Amino acid sequence: MKLRLLLKILMRRLILQGICNECSFQCGALCLCTYELIHHSVFFACTCSELVTSYSHHLVKKHDMLLDMLFESGTYKKLYSYKHLINGFSVHTTAEQAEALRRAPGVRSVERDWKVKRLTVHTPQFLGLPMGVWPTGGGCDRAGEDIVIGFVDSGIYPHHPSFATHNTAPYGPLPKYRGKCEIDPDTKRSFCNGKIIGAQHFAAAAVASGAFNPSVNYASPLDGDGHGSHTAAIAAGNNGIPLRMHGFEFGRASGMAPRARIAVYKALYRYFGGFVSDVVAAIDQAVHDGVDILNLSVGPNSPPATTRTTYLNPFDATLLSAVKAGIFVVQAGGNGGPFPKTLVSYSPWITTVAAAIDDRRYKNHLYLGNGKTLTGLGLTPATLSNRTFTLVAANDVLLDSSVMKYSPSDCQRPEVFNKNLVKGNILLCGYSFNFVVGSASIKKVSETARALGAVGFVLAVENVSPGTKFDPVAVGMPGILITDTSKSMDLIDYYNSTTSRDWTGRVKSFKATGSIGDGLKPILHRSAPQVALFSSRGPDIKDFSFQDADLLKPDILAPGALIWAAWSPNGTDEADYLGEAFAMVSGTSMAAPHVAGIAALVKQKHPKWSPAAIKSALMTTASTFDRAGKGMQAQQYSSSETMTLVPATPFDYGSGHVSPRAALDPGLVFDAGYVDYVNFLCATPGIDLSEIANFTSSSCKTYHGGHPSDLNTPSIAISHLVGTRTITRTVTNVAEEETYTITTRMSPEIAIEASPPAMTLLPGASRKFTVSLTVRSVTGSYSFGQVLMKGSRGHKVRIPVVAMGYY
Repeated sequence: MKLRLLLKILMRRLILQGICNECSFQCGALCLCTYELIHHSVFFACTCSELVTSYSHHLVKKHDMLLDMLFESGTYKKLYSYKHLINGFSVHTTAEQAEALRRAPGVRSVERDWKVKRLTVHTPQFLGLPMGVWPTGGGCDRAGEDIVIGFVDSGIYPHHPSFATHNTAPYGPLPKYRGKCEIDPDTKRSFCNGKIIGAQHFAAAAVASGAFNPSVNYASPLDGDGHGSHTAAIAAGNNGIPLRMHGFEFGRASGMAPRARIAVYKALYRYFGGFVSDVVAAIDQAVHDGVDILNLSVGPNSPPATTRTTYLNPFDATLLSAVKAGIFVVQAGGNGGPFPKTLVSYSPWITTVAAAIDDRRYKNHLYLGNGKTLTGLGLTPATLSNRTFTLVAANDVLLDSSVMKYSPSDCQRPEVFNKNLVKGNILLCGYSFNFVVGSASIKKVSETARALGAVGFVLAVENVSPGTKFDPVAVGMPGILITDTSKSMDLIDYYNSTTSRDWTGRVKSFKATGSIGDGLKPILHRSAPQVALFSSRGPDIKDFSFQDADLLKPDILAPGALIWAAWSPNGTDEADYLGEAFAMVSGTSMAAPHVAGIAALVKQKHPKWSPAAIKSALMTTASTFDRAGKGMQAQQYSSSETMTLVPATPFDYGSGHVSPRAALDPGLVFDAGYVDYVNFLCATPGIDLSEIANFTSSSCKTYHGGHPSDLNTPSIAISHLVGTRTITRTVTNVAEEETYTITTRMSPEIAIEASPPAMTLLPGASRKFTVSLTVRSVTGSYSFGQVLMKGSRGHKVRIPVVAMGYY
């Protein structure tokens, strides 16, 4: 059996301040100083110089020499050399060869490859961007100017108007970005146009696995899924793009940073997702090319089992090096909610995003002839006003020969029905498990109903599997999805009681009637945002045995439910939008690019801020209240497995819902860097110190003890609090001189106190403060609180606190 492996080769690094200062002068944010000791001489390189190219070639030759020395030619296939962020390579080989590599001198670790999965018309207004944020950066025509956002995703559809340049100011050259643009093998045209500044694809592991199919996966950056085009448009799509479907306009689409550049690194594919080998290669290339922000709407299927610690694997280690190079990394938190410990983004150097429902909701109504009104979903027009139509069930209008061949109640095939019985009526269909797995679609129901001459259709849900989410789907004819099973039974009872049959069960006459309302206009709710049911929850875990980490995750909440954005006509990720130019999709995949785009606006205003400073600005200014001024709520399951609302906690939303305008001027930031993250790893109990050296090329020898909660994050999390613990945080003033008063709040089971109670900071100055937590009583559950710093100039800096007390 062949294996794909990620190897980290023994490599020493030396950071000399003078050389790195020169490197920073040449490269800006991207400064990686490396050295090689050859014949007692030291050779240095930084990633933007000619030396780095030579050094990269040197590493590739080292990788090839090792493989050639160990194995016969033709018995293995090297897929990638990783030479910018980690020193290693990916190889397709046998289990026996993998073991030989593991024992080879100079090899630090061998990891088996694993799979990863894919984890806006209204949201710019919901987030206050047009009036509150874009004007500060020169308006929507300049929002995100010269910021490059890299997307490791399923590619892009370059011909979409969200990425067009013919109606925008010309995009000039951007020397800091060094990426390349692949040529479409079919059209012979470049995938880039100025807005799209880079486009590459990575599929070596997918090809080696046998999962890659060129006819549907495309050996190019072309999006064969839809997901990549959608996420890119959310973060950086053009402003004011008319969103039209089926003859209706649903508004005008815009990205969060409509002037930002898009760099595409395709590593995800139709049907199977992707492999970490390809994703790591894409990230490695993106950072070398010079992206400012990296959006990852992708994550593992489960905690990595190859390493004991969730933070230490090739994927997270690569991202740590990316952050070291000055790249702000955003990752989707996962769609395993509403259950605890379902996050698939673990590390402190990554900004983990949860998904919220915004204030826009779509509803529709089915009006029955017996006077009952049933609510449901249906982004569709109404049936003719002041008219009712006969209801006919799919199973009652079948052609006899087709009964046993298909699942007729799904209404996916018009040829199995008697058109004479359906024409002019409303077709009743059943929502089966086929819709959940994607083999049936609402789009296909509408096409069937139209082909049969029906005036509309109804889909009734009789059984709900836990975790099933129902989204309204835009179709061009009247239709409604009844999601409440009790309402579906009302419909079925009415239909059966009014339908007369002969002794064989065949219908003699259809007497049930009804009409479908207009579902095209959204309803705006003040009880928003809410944490979406599907959004993965904390607490964060530190190992694959699901032990709680002393790190709060997710970090932040952003819109991720029913998000309109660009789609690829080739896209198959959502069966209801096959062939469409836009799609309305839900997931933390949609929440992450909201934060990536907003981070681009922060980066534009504060180009010298570190990734940790940008993350801090987003987190400390986030809101924990909804639009009605009440504490935010989270969707959750009740005991009967129906959806209900409960008070949200930091394990649902992190620091709160992103507030872009406040994030541009946070007052104070909690900064951290590479050394701080290594110290965090050194402080984490149970970590094998050799693993830290393997994945970071750094040692814990200079570490003098402490606790993971000592990391200077804008949050505090302690999973095992005994007695009293005092945590220190350092804040840096990024505004004018200001005096801050510090107040605290915590659940009564744990006492909290901050010191000093007030402090004054000059511009650019840093100050330390402490937070002491003391166990008062043990409840067996987490307690939640906050530290709030109010500035004399109006700034508010808030950090969440979570802790579980033990005797």
